[in-house]
Amino acid sequence: MAYGIRFAESVKAQIRQLSARQRVQLLDAIEEQLTHEPMIETRNRKPLRPNPLAPWELRVGELRAFYEVAIQENEVRVLAVGQKRGNSLLIEGKEVRL
Repeated sequence: MAYGIRFAESVKAQIRQLSARQRVQLLDAIEEQLTHEPMIETRNRKPLRPNPLAPWELRVGELRAFYEVAIQENEVRVLAVGQKRGNSLLIEGKEVRL
């Protein structure tokens, strides 16, 4: 069963801040990784400890997509997109701690 992908309004601005190459990589990975079995832990997908951002993370190189799965609606909601630099996570140019 395929899941639909929905982006939060704030994510659209976050994606626009990425380079064209990064946008393509991220959106391709989201389409490939999250439309089928988004709650199965893999090398690039993992559940996170409780935090205010999201319960799941998708890793695409240094990019991160944070998402939740709405099983009843059969939908994956991408809540934030950021860039990992060393031990820092940057979302919209601001450091965020998880």
